[in-house]
Amino acid sequence: MTAEHPQPVTRSTPKSDTKVALMCVASAFAMGGMAYAAVPLYQMFCQVTGLGGTTQKAEKPSELVLDRLVTVRFDANVSPKLGWSFEPVQRTVEAHIGENMLVFYRATNTSDRKITGTATFNVAPDAAGLYFSKIECFCFKEQTLEPGQSIEMPVSFFIDPALVKDPESSRLKEITLSYTFYPAEGAKAAGQAAAATDKENRS
Repeated sequence: MTAEHPQPVTRSTPKSDTKVALMCVASAFAMGGMAYAAVPLYQMFCQVTGLGGTTQKAEKPSELVLDRLVTVRFDANVSPKLGWSFEPVQRTVEAHIGENMLVFYRATNTSDRKITGTATFNVAPDAAGLYFSKIECFCFKEQTLEPGQSIEMPVSFFIDPALVKDPESSRLKEITLSYTFYPAEGAKAAGQAAAATDKENRS
């Protein structure tokens, strides 16, 4: 009869426990860093590709203006938490492709306190995002309004002539530019939610 030998028990040493703990902490920091960077990186990706109707930023007007006209419609939305009214000064314009256009949105602080807001934006259809170029826009920075204050905010844009060479977008006759104002402190959460929603819709 063969005697059974007990299996050796491996005991962790303080040194190995410390190594495991450090690895766990490093992993947690790495995952946190990736989560923090995910939204900015996603926004940069959208900026380059026009994904989700994200518009482009241009340094100067287009040097080429075509005869073809496109109708641009303007949409305005505001978070109930902001305490502002917000609307386009004009609802539509007829723009030649490549023509630099200047339009305005109007915001009014209807509350009894100073409020800072920031605007998210997109264009529809999504495919137009790659060719809708802004030179100046109130959405590039936060806006602060005193109680009862009303301001008109400019948007300078053009539609890139490269649009006519894109098989998917060349037949576009109408583009809608849409903004939504949020309280500045809630804008990051809104951007994360929008990015998550867009990813879900495309998965």
